[in-house]
Amino acid sequence: MRLILACMAVVAMLASQPAAAQVQGTLERIRETGVIRLGFRPSEPPMSFVDQNGRPAGYSVDICMQIVAGVAQALKRNDLTVEFIGVDSATRFSSLADDQIDILCGSTTKTLSRRQIVDFTQLTFVTGGALMSMNDTRVGGVQDLKAKRVGVVHGTTTIGSLNAVLEKTGVAAEVITFDLAKQGLDALRAGEIDAFASDQVVLIGLALTSGDGSNFYITEQMFSFEPFALAVRRNDADFRLLADTVLSSLYRSGNIREIYGRWFGGLPFDMPQLLQALYQLNATPE
Repeated sequence: MRLILACMAVVAMLASQPAAAQVQGTLERIRETGVIRLGFRPSEPPMSFVDQNGRPAGYSVDICMQIVAGVAQALKRNDLTVEFIGVDSATRFSSLADDQIDILCGSTTKTLSRRQIVDFTQLTFVTGGALMSMNDTRVGGVQDLKAKRVGVVHGTTTIGSLNAVLEKTGVAAEVITFDLAKQGLDALRAGEIDAFASDQVVLIGLALTSGDGSNFYITEQMFSFEPFALAVRRNDADFRLLADTVLSSLYRSGNIREIYGRWFGGLPFDMPQLLQALYQLNATPE
């Protein structure tokens, strides 16, 4: 999918970015080709997904489009083409390392081990692992998973956190892996698993877009801490700095709240205090 970017509004600071002739790495490639490639997860609402019109959408996608605007301003180009490339848990990091995408816009947990492969921007969200079950057969927490089947997407931090908490609590559960979160949701509906584990925000998004959200129960208690960030190519300081400049401006100005409200405004609770603190702590001054 390719979109022609137009009518972009960016923060004033970006006007002072280096001239196009001075850029290197990812920015130089974008300047030469006129194309910026956004990797996204097609089925992890509300962070990153394909909407009813077949277009990439979500909280992380909106943030990435703000970064695209920043790139266009820095390169003094208003004709950039945005190419969206779908990735999954198995290909998202290799797509960056193999130069197939320029930035990963999804629900990606920032970890030190992953920084051996990719770099990360400043944090963009914070959540944690939780459990989803059917309303009439509620699983209230990890302790309730004894002798039950719990699904999880392979290649995610959730599977490691889930296995760790099961071992720590001595709960014997059968862990079943899936390629996509939607597959886990379908298995839950079909009674093939008793619960599905993922980041709480992903579970909320699945319920909100499922068409039958009232049939599901999501635990309030989380069994892990998951700080999200956007992944970029390793050792490309110029591009990472530009992305961080845009993020810091969004946080300082409070414009991030508009993006948050667009995707989470329908939830029955206010913005979590931990997320508010994240925005404040990452509002790096100029």
